[in-house]
Amino acid sequence: MYEPIRTKSVHRMTGRPEIPHRSRGEELDIQLSGHLAALLTVTDELGLDDAAEVIAAQVARLRGTPPARHAGRTEADTAALHRRAHDLAGRALVVAASRADTAAAILAAERMDAHAAALDAAAAL
Repeated sequence: MYEPIRTKSVHRMTGRPEIPHRSRGEELDIQLSGHLAALLTVTDELGLDDAAEVIAAQVARLRGTPPARHAGRTEADTAALHRRAHDLAGRALVVAASRADTAAAILAAERMDAHAAALDAAAAL
């Protein structure tokens, strides 16, 4: 019914070693370290030094080098920062679970709980 393909595909990428290829695990590592680095920035912004050190250690483990840290604090709304941190921790949790990284998943879940509690406390005032 169908005629077999007789020519080579024009979409093949063989013979081009200059194109870098990463494994799924490497891509997930990059994604997870990015989410955690963003979470670190917001955590630094909130002034949560102990939590920031734990997050920085995880980013350093994933990247192999210590992360760049936020230099100073601004006058951003604390509730908005907690919401942003909660969202970032949720994204990190999804990637950590996909990657089967227990340490990062536990850290992300703890940060989600902490930011949710801070939001609840702010709403109660």
